[in-house]
Amino acid sequence: MTANDNWKKFSADTTQALFVAVEEDDLVEANISLPQQIDLQCSLENIRDNYALCLQFWEDGFSRRELLQLVNGFLKDPQLAAATRMRYKYIRARYKHLRFAQQLYGAPHRANRLFHTTTVVLGHFQDAFRNGNQKNLKLYGNLLRLLLSKPVWSYVRYALRHTRLESAQGFITYRQEQMRQLQTLIASPALTGHQFHDVRKIVSRQVSFYDTLRSIDPDNREARQISRFLAAINGLMGDRHDVMVADKLAGGDIYDRPAILDIDIRQRLELLLARFPLSFSQPAIAAGR
Repeated sequence: MTANDNWKKFSADTTQALFVAVEEDDLVEANISLPQQIDLQCSLENIRDNYALCLQFWEDGFSRRELLQLVNGFLKDPQLAAATRMRYKYIRARYKHLRFAQQLYGAPHRANRLFHTTTVVLGHFQDAFRNGNQKNLKLYGNLLRLLLSKPVWSYVRYALRHTRLESAQGFITYRQEQMRQLQTLIASPALTGHQFHDVRKIVSRQVSFYDTLRSIDPDNREARQISRFLAAINGLMGDRHDVMVADKLAGGDIYDRPAILDIDIRQRLELLLARFPLSFSQPAIAAGR
């Protein structure tokens, strides 16, 4: 598909539904399972609508000036009020969701480099003020000042609005490749911090797809079911990742040492792979293998 600047606009109810879905991305529900087989079909219209909503979610959710003020505020006082920290978290969530959208729906399946860098630095900056790391706070805060400057912001926004989208078949192929990567990653009983993070990124991309899908179509029960199942994995992995990051910032080596993947996480990932069609000739891996 060719890139253009003519994106659909959604109602406030739809963007609010996406906000709620993203906010639930790490909630663990014990009794949520999956359909017997996950349907991979996604039309060009769905792909385009999904990207349009993710773009609107980012564009309408905050201003460049507001985010820059938050960064400067944390540089002056890392112990800002909880409401301010929450506002920063929500803005970063909008960045992450649009980055997932670029990786999912864009033909290159990677985010714009400067946008990706900004999203990563926003995360490092948040880790720094959460963990009281003054060195990283100044380093990443100054980087954000540059990345949020008017010229960089204008370039990034233009690039995001002119993303070339994937075809329907290409989107299916990409999702299958992601699941094969996941299968390879969890083949080993123990994962390093980097491998663990790679697994979580794959899961997070998929949950973002279903979050967007169910926000546009609230009656899509399957999309909500898969979204909640993936969110549980995301939440379990997020808790573990926070521990590893805090240890790394304190000088520990947990992140670099292979560790056994929690059995609850592994079982959920294996069920996901069992229900996910990895090829057209093989509709799904047998769930009871």
